[in-house]
This record gives sequence, C-alpha cells and structure tokens, in this order.
Amino acid sequence: MQKRLTFLAPLAFAAALALPASAQETVAADPSVVVATVGDTEITVGHMIVAWASLPQQYQELPDEVLFQGILDQLVQQSALEQQFTGDLPKRVEIQIENERRSLTAGEAINSIMEMPLDEAEVQAAYDEEYGSVDQTPEYNASHILVETEEAALEVVAALEGGAEFAAVAREKSTGPSGPNGGQLGWFGTGAMVPEFEQAVVAMEPEAISAPVKTQFGWHIIRLNETRIPDAPALEEVREEIELQIRQVRAQTEIEEVTAAADVDRSGAEGISPSVIKQVNVLE
Repeated sequence: MQKRLTFLAPLAFAAALALPASAQETVAADPSVVVATVGDTEITVGHMIVAWASLPQQYQELPDEVLFQGILDQLVQQSALEQQFTGDLPKRVEIQIENERRSLTAGEAINSIMEMPLDEAEVQAAYDEEYGSVDQTPEYNASHILVETEEAALEVVAALEGGAEFAAVAREKSTGPSGPNGGQLGWFGTGAMVPEFEQAVVAMEPEAISAPVKTQFGWHIIRLNETRIPDAPALEEVREEIELQIRQVRAQTEIEEVTAAADVDRSGAEGISPSVIKQVNVLE
C-alpha cells in the first residue's frame, strides 16, 4: 500500500463536526432552528455549529454557555455589518470566497470517497500486505554496566567472573542512568542503541556477559538477559489504522485520476515569478 492521501485540508472541517458521543447532547440538535434574526437574515443552530467547528481548539473547550453567547453575538454583529455594507466587495474578498467554496466542495468530494463502505476481504488483504509477509525482527532485553575506562571495565569483568552478582555490581560501579536499577535497559529492537553496543548484543547468547565494549559513552559490560520475536499485531488491534490507509489510498487515487482526466491548461503560469503569490497589495 504505497499511496497516502496528500489533500487533507478540507477534511479537517468535517472532522471537527464529527463530535464524539460524549460531547453530544442527549437529544440531537435541529440545525434548522432559528435562534435569531437580523432584519430578514436568519441565524440558525446550524450556523452556530459551523462557527464553533471553525474555532481553534482552545476556544472550542470554553464552557458551553460562554461559547453559545459569544458565537451568537458574533453572528448577529456580522449580519448587521453585512447588511450595512454598501458597494462592491474588494477583489481579495471575492477571491477568498471563491477559494473557500472550492476548498469546501473538494472536501465534500473527498469525504464521499472516504466514507464508502469497505469490503472485509479488502481489509484482510491490506493487513496481510502490511504484516503478513514482514519478518519480525528480534528484540533484546539486556543490562549493562557503564564505566569510564577500559581498566575499570576489566575490573568489573573480573568481579563478575569471580561470582559477583551483575545487578549489584551495576548499582555500585555503573556511571549510567540505569545503574541504580541494576543496569536494566529493558526491551529494545535494532536501531535503538549505538552500533557498537547493538553489534555486541546481537552476537551474544542469552545470559552471556560480554567483554568490554567501547562506545562514545564509555566502556560497557553487557549481559543479555533474553531475546524474543514479537508477534505481529492482531487485525482488530490495527483495524482502524488499516481501514484509514485503504480510504486514503482510494481518495488519493481518485484525486489523481480526476485531475488527470480534467481539461487542465497550466500555460498561464509559465514565465511568472513564484514571488507573485506574496504580493497581497495588488488585490487592494
């Protein structure tokens, strides 16, 4: 599954309108209910919901009573100002309205694709492609004792060979942050440690203790506690992720196909300096 949806902006608005169940009223609101009129202009519950969904998240979390009154006041004021305005709208406003309509309409087209039902066989196939053929790489559980010099590292090795307990020596001697915890590093996979440390761990057998290993941090004596091959996640654990990937691929494919089929002529852009997009003053 190679493609990813690159045209996501219009979906943000729709996502904002999709409230979680815990945030919904017991009785669903009727968006057609008129909450105020300004002259002949009606302001509805729907207008208020859309205005709320357009707010930054920090404002959306204000108390409902504050939001309701604030949004209603804003819509009343905007309606009054709109009715008072005379003359033609500035070119920049007309263009902004065109862009906004284009963006929202394109977003609805994408939403309709994203909401199409998925076939279970398609979901299973995508899961198999993502996880079924991938070899699970080993993970390692190791402990280490970190000291500053090779001489100190050899002394630690001698103590361990003499029967000293690894965790006790780590608590006493290790200069690393894991020292107080007996040198325990927990589980990690390839790429998590510096190369010299990883190479030493990969070459070890469980319960073995390494010779001193030098890295940029100092000298390590490593104990490999155990290894494991992690299982691939069950389908249900990653279903949401898999389904989203399928929908995004569908949408991206549709975007590319529709764009390719459209009668597009970009010749007008030839010879124009890219810096023109910053010349806002020409719209005044």
